[in-house]
Amino acid sequence: MARYVITGTGTDVGKTVFAAGLCGLIGAEYWKPVQSGLVGNLPNEGCTGPAQPVHSAYTARTQAAQQATDAADVVRLSGARVYPEAYRLGQPLSPHRAAELDGVEIDPALLTPPPVDPLVIEGAGGVLVPVTRQVLFADLFADWQIPVILVATTGLGTISHSLTALESLQTRMVPVHGVAFVGPENADNMATIGQIGGVKVLGRLPMLLHLDRDSLSAAMAENFRRADF
Repeated sequence: MARYVITGTGTDVGKTVFAAGLCGLIGAEYWKPVQSGLVGNLPNEGCTGPAQPVHSAYTARTQAAQQATDAADVVRLSGARVYPEAYRLGQPLSPHRAAELDGVEIDPALLTPPPVDPLVIEGAGGVLVPVTRQVLFADLFADWQIPVILVATTGLGTISHSLTALESLQTRMVPVHGVAFVGPENADNMATIGQIGGVKVLGRLPMLLHLDRDSLSAAMAENFRRADF
């Protein structure tokens, strides 16, 4: 099976771009369980709608991309089929708080991945982002038992951030498939995280000055091995 959860060491590390790249690389479909930042929208509306600006940690985004949902960005960058979010929330905040402000109660039982393969699932923010005030994304990942790919930056601070995220996953017995890095080359940081974290380093997505489906597909093919997925 080729089913993966994409999570990150924090917000704005390049999860959505990597998720789109992975969808293209392995021919996967895509699902994001909770999307926030959709002012004026309600939960369970489907996969399109106006959004607050979203940006990448390592490349400039066009204005059109900034107005897109993560699912729409994945379609634009990979052509993947996407499944509707279980919840669509107004404010660009952690799901637990965005839901409270919308007067919505998130039911974790409704956050069940679609039964398709291959599938890429993207979480929100980092590993310990609250879904509700009782359930974190890492808790969902533990329930799902779908291998997780941690997306991390390559620069200063990434060792601590990455090892903290990995420890949070490992203590919950979440299967970790490996770490995918985003950013300029930093071989020692990448190797250190792989060695101390006891995880496979899958590759590094470099900075892309022009981000579109062709450039992302080429970068994924050059820097990641299809056989690793």
